This record gives sequence, structure tokens and C-alpha cells, in this order.
Amino acid sequence: MIKAVIFDLDGTLLNRDESVKFFIAGQYERLNESLNHIPKEEYIRRFIELDHHGYVWKDKVYKQLIHDFSIQGTTWEELLEDYLTYFKENCVPFPKLLETLEKLKQDNFLIGMISNGKGQFQMDNVKALEIDRNLDSILISDWEGVKKPDPIIFKRASERLKVYPEECVFIGDHPEKDVKAAKDVGMIGIWKRDHQWNAVEADYVIDELDEIHKIIQQLNSDGC
Repeated sequence: MIKAVIFDLDGTLLNRDESVKFFIAGQYERLNESLNHIPKEEYIRRFIELDHHGYVWKDKVYKQLIHDFSIQGTTWEELLEDYLTYFKENCVPFPKLLETLEKLKQDNFLIGMISNGKGQFQMDNVKALEIDRNLDSILISDWEGVKKPDPIIFKRASERLKVYPEECVFIGDHPEKDVKAAKDVGMIGIWKRDHQWNAVEADYVIDELDEIHKIIQQLNSDGC
């Protein structure tokens, strides 16, 4: 019997690719005095390339941007501070995010989240999406001292929700850090399709968040 639904954040609930595009365009305008020697589209393109879908922390990204574009008048530290300050104002949810979470709560499912990343930064993004009120447990790797795909953080998430891993489904976009890692501890692994990857071994695959409820209903009717 499925009792808890646990989500990844970036690429699963937060449309990070679109959020980054909005943010970096805004950063270019805010700091235009130091960046206007770079074509705007080139600055955006290079940031997205260096960011590598969020898997490279921004101190490295901004140091490289300073070098690549010979940026003067601002420092990588100031660019990073701008990122930490303003990214949360550009958070774009995936469609039907709030409706999906509210439906799960109405049906008395526990809802958790496991996210790799910096603690306050990720929490600010959760609050910007206005989903913190729907989450019964939030684990962020920076604050937990352990990150996905380590099984400890998955087991800890189920313990905080007071359920067994076998009573959880986990939804994420990364084949290894999310889906396989969740399956390895006994959770049902649901892959939210991301076209960076293919041939992902998952128990279920979804394209839209509102598909989750039907899957859980099926699992519970089958006596999972």
C-alpha cells in the first residue's frame, strides 16, 4: 500500500531550465554596465552551457564567465550573490504542480521532497513555488550532510514520514540519482521524462505531474 509520495525538486517540480533562462536574462539587464560588451544571447548561452542543468555550482560558472568574456566592473562573487538573491524570483513550476500536490493531500497521502543543493537556496525556491505548505518533509542535501544517490537520504526521508520505503513512490528526472537510487532502497521509482536521457529503467514513466495520481491508484488497487 502506497502511503507517501516523495519528489525531487529541480527538473521535477521546478522547471529549472525555464527558470534559468528568465533569471540569466534578468541578470544581464541588472548588471548591464559590466556586461554590455557581451551580446546578451551569448551571455545567456554560455551560462546555460557552463551550468550543465544545475550540476555545476555557480562559483565555478561565474569564474569561467569572468575569464571567457574578460568581465570587468564586477566580480564572480558579486555575480554569485546576484544569483542567490534573484533566482528565487524567477522560479517556474511545471504545469499542474499545485493541483497535483493538493489532490494528493486531499487523498491523505504524505508528501516529501529530497533535493540535492544548497540548503537555504533550495528552500527559497520551494517557498517561491508556494509548495512548502503541501510538504510534510523536506530533505536538502546541504542540510542533511548526505546527497542523492546515497541510500541514506532516501531511507531518512521515509523515516521522517514514518513509513517504510516500500510504501513510497519517488518521482524524479535523473535516471541514476533519482529513479535507480529510489528503487535500490525499495521505493517505486517514477521517472519524469527528461530528453537528456533515454532508455531509463523505471517502474513508471510520466510526462506530466497529474499522471501520478492515477499510477498510485493503480498500485493500491493492485495491492502494492
